[in-house]
This record gives sequence, C-alpha cells and structure tokens, in this order.
Amino acid sequence: MAGQIRRKNRALILQAAEQVFAEKGLEGATTRAIANLAGLPKSNILYYFGTKEQLYRSLLEQNVRLWLDAFGRFGVDDDPIDALESYVVEKVRMSFARPHASRIFAREMLSGGGHLRLYLESELRDWVQERALVMRGWIAKGLMSPVDPHHLLFTIWAATQTFADFAPQVEAVEGGPPDAAGQAAIARSVAEFVLRACIPASRLEARRTVRAA
Repeated sequence: MAGQIRRKNRALILQAAEQVFAEKGLEGATTRAIANLAGLPKSNILYYFGTKEQLYRSLLEQNVRLWLDAFGRFGVDDDPIDALESYVVEKVRMSFARPHASRIFAREMLSGGGHLRLYLESELRDWVQERALVMRGWIAKGLMSPVDPHHLLFTIWAATQTFADFAPQVEAVEGGPPDAAGQAAIARSVAEFVLRACIPASRLEARRTVRAA
C-alpha cells in the first residue's frame, strides 16, 4: 500500500512539475506552485525529490528516457523500415500528447544543458552509439542507404519535436491545432520523409506493394 501511494504521489508531482517548468522555466517555477497543481503538500516534493533542482533533473531524465525507449527495442535483425517508421510516429505522438516535456528539454538545451550535462555525456551518448551500430549493421546489409546515423537521429528529433516546441507556428500555418486525424497524417508524412531519405527506393516500393495487396 505504501509503495502504491509513493508511486501515485511521485507521478502527480512529476505531471504537475512538467506543466509548471514548461511554462515558467526552472528559475520561475516554485515548489509551492507545483504542489498546488499536484494537490499535495509542499513537503511531499521535498520528501520525494529533495530540492526543486533535483525534481527538475529527474523530470528531464525521465522524459528523455521515454523518447529513447521508443527506438531502443530495435536491433540489427529488425527491418529498418518498421523500426524507423515506428520511432518517428511515436515521437510525433509524444510531441502532441506531452508537449510540455519537449518544451522543458528545449529550454534546457537553449540555456546550455548544464542540468543534463552528465546524462547527455554518458547515457545519451552510449544510447546513440548503440543505435548507430544497429543502423550501420542495416547499412552493411543493404537495408539502409549509407547515411550518418548521428545526423539521422538529430534530424528525427528536430522534425518530431517541432510540433511541441513550435506549436504556435504550426497552429498558425495549419489554421489551428491539428485534431487526431491531422496528427496521424503529420506522423505519416514525417515518417515517409525520413524513410525516403535513408531507405533504398526499391525497398520502399516493395513495401508499398505488399501493403497494397
């Protein structure tokens, strides 16, 4: 029972913190505002996370891990078409479902990334190296065009997170926030763009033929 309460309270705090940090930034956010939004005493934040800065880092690392997990389950024996398409679609979905998470990360990167520096230079770098090995394996098998894996990942991150970080721009151009069908269409379009950039045309055409059959 105590474990369930702990998990529930931590989830409430992280959810509230995501909104407050996205709107106010680390400096402008207060533990009182987070506690009020979470519907919990301020002391709970200190109990579960220690300080506002520790809560901020925990939230950043949790969100990055969620993004990475969407692609981390694929290996060299998988088809890169399935893997990349799934990853892009999931990243776009996350940008629309949890835009605050992406905006907090963008704020942190624009301010120099100091609160995530150790994570970026350890876990994230290791993850990218592992994914790069998988993609180089696909390239060696002729399943993928010879693209730079690092640059491909940077492109995917930029193309998918823009729908959260620059939502006002997207909505101005689109005439309003896209509905569920519009979001799905955007995900398919971005996925198609990525696949055209890094998958041989003959393989894409063969996949379309199979799907149309």
